[in-house]
Amino acid sequence: MSRADVDRAELTDLDRAVVNAFQGGFPVVERPFEPAAAALRERGIDVSAAELLDRVRDLDEAGVLTRFGALVNAEEIGGTATLVAMHAPEDRFEEVAELVNAHREVAHNYEREHPHLNMWFVVSVAEEDRVAEVLAEIEAETGQPTYNLPKEDEFRVEAKFMLDGPIPAGDVDLSHLGPDVEPENRRTLTPAERDLVLEIQGGLPVTETPYADVAAALGAETDWVVETIKRFELEGKVRRVGVIPNHYALGYTENGMTVWDVPDDVVDDVGPAVASLDFVTHCYRRPRHEGVWPYNFFAMTHGRSEAESEERIERVREVMAEHWDVGPRTTDEEQGDWDTLFSTRILKKTGIRMDERADANTE
Repeated sequence: MSRADVDRAELTDLDRAVVNAFQGGFPVVERPFEPAAAALRERGIDVSAAELLDRVRDLDEAGVLTRFGALVNAEEIGGTATLVAMHAPEDRFEEVAELVNAHREVAHNYEREHPHLNMWFVVSVAEEDRVAEVLAEIEAETGQPTYNLPKEDEFRVEAKFMLDGPIPAGDVDLSHLGPDVEPENRRTLTPAERDLVLEIQGGLPVTETPYADVAAALGAETDWVVETIKRFELEGKVRRVGVIPNHYALGYTENGMTVWDVPDDVVDDVGPAVASLDFVTHCYRRPRHEGVWPYNFFAMTHGRSEAESEERIERVREVMAEHWDVGPRTTDEEQGDWDTLFSTRILKKTGIRMDERADANTE
């Protein structure tokens, strides 16, 4: 199905209930669709385990979901990633994009609306020292300086996208189901855990027994897979288990990266306050670059229309204003205290290379 077809896809009430209910909290048990369907029936959605499985499979195959399964937290697996901004001259933009994208360490690259820093990409590496090497290579190849914006504090990473329809609050959480496990005070992975991470990073099989199928692929015991994924949730190696929607297919086409010049002494108060807004999907403190980039606070919002996006950005500004005297938005004529950089084009999106990062952190 093409992107245009996905954008026109008609979602049933059941589809909407599935997307709203299970963007997290999907049960980690051998047959997870049975308790998941029971939870929907308790909320007035008449569906069997087999019907729920079919709907998740259809949504996945149609491109409404990017995948079903565990959302692996790459930072807890090993290595590091950083956000980088740069200027690509208009007459060389495609050439510069091609040079940047040719680096296997570049996982995502977006064109964004900004009078100078119009290219934004993520560098993911197994060893932290490699970041500086990659950026030096890009600068030498493109003739353009790069501005490294590593995450200094994370206040929220929870990209959930709710739809109008049943279970609008997305309040189904079955993460309490499953084995009783305890987190381990261990940063490194065992070889078996590394293999599990690589097996599940692209999603779980959409079958009656997804964890047993993963176990069969690894030559492992089903109980071990279930227990380890459950423990990974507790340890933060897995952010959540559930359906991962394609937000474009759900109509969330307005992708706004709001950036703010927050006084340093109130960032620790502002961060949790902004992160509490359910439509903020990512919220970080990052460094400024004197003379080029005055902002130290990033909050990502998504909207289904330009009007909805602007309303949500205004709500972020109102929360900010409760903690400091927020000045005007930056314009073409004057530097302000904040701005919004909308993405205009996806230049590259290959995902984080988990294999190298996991390998470097395996015992």
